[in-house]
Amino acid sequence: MTPQLRIPATYMRGGTSKGVFFRLEDLPERAQTPGEARDRLFARVIGSPDPYAAHIDGMGGATSSTSKCVIVSPATQAGHDVDYLYGQIAIDSGALDWSSNCGNLSTAVGAFAIAAGYVDAARAVDGVCTIRIWQANIGKTIIAHVPVAGRVVETGDFDLDGVAFPAAEIVLEFVDPADASDALFPTGHPVDTLKVDDAVVSGGMILATLINAGVPTVFIDAEDLEYTGAELRDAINGDVDALTRFEALRTAGAEAMGIVKTTRAPAIAFVASPIDHRTSSGREVLAGEVDLLVRALSMGKLHHAMMGTASVAIAAAAAVPGTLVNKAAGGGERTSIRFGHPSGALSVGAEAHQANGQWIITKAVMSRSARVLMDGHVHVPADSF
Repeated sequence: MTPQLRIPATYMRGGTSKGVFFRLEDLPERAQTPGEARDRLFARVIGSPDPYAAHIDGMGGATSSTSKCVIVSPATQAGHDVDYLYGQIAIDSGALDWSSNCGNLSTAVGAFAIAAGYVDAARAVDGVCTIRIWQANIGKTIIAHVPVAGRVVETGDFDLDGVAFPAAEIVLEFVDPADASDALFPTGHPVDTLKVDDAVVSGGMILATLINAGVPTVFIDAEDLEYTGAELRDAINGDVDALTRFEALRTAGAEAMGIVKTTRAPAIAFVASPIDHRTSSGREVLAGEVDLLVRALSMGKLHHAMMGTASVAIAAAAAVPGTLVNKAAGGGERTSIRFGHPSGALSVGAEAHQANGQWIITKAVMSRSARVLMDGHVHVPADSF
């Protein structure tokens, strides 16, 4: 019989995602460094690969929002408090994607850092502990403003659409969110024309905004896809032809941006000007309550709310006149917007300016919440990795 290992872990909600959080030093020695052992361990923790797509034998929730693991460790970069490494686990194959960040789970990293003993809550000023996080997947700084009262404050009255219960608000700043190795607009244009097969789009050509902030993202006008922008998950995820078309557009966007396509990047989203609509919970939203509508796909399926990294891309694109996102929001210069997503709405902001003819985003800001759901030990068969 193979024994099970008991590994200290914390199950946390961050934004509209959930994941299993680990301190680096608590992992089995062979999983403390990148490689096959770590990947196999995390896949087994989540319960992948699962041909039944249910994650019954693991901690995952069989969605892109709940198939995640996080490693937090002491900072390796000057001027930071902790390092944060994020892994997205594929449900069907169990493959680990280490290529990008999870903006939602970023919300939980600061709170976890305090609870894990990496950051002293006593250094808080006026009830807020400011934590500088090094996002090791993409080499970026995230600043989390975590409420504390001797310890992390998790309960409160901040409502986040896509999350059933209110909690304490955590403000996140994504510093210089564009990839330093490339421009905000890899093609140099706020709008490009993608060439695809006629079966994907009539005429084989479609306009797109290709932006690199938070996560590389391909934005399409909903009208060009014969959508309203108010679609819910079943309308897209139940349509095999639609999912195939989105993947073809994502592939075309990746080629135009000159990036290697992964399961998470580039993201693809479609945008529209506001209309009266209903959210997935049945709540009616009037057109005047939001600036635009956005629907985004994650790991090949329409997201139930909005990925945090895609929210950064939305904020950045909205701040630059001429992009499809900016046009859908009404045009002009914008430092903040409120966009509608399948579960409700979210307010985001971005600081943009031009330098040497190129647009630069210095930071993007949004509010989320986080909460510990369970802590203790996760159990994994010792021979699984």
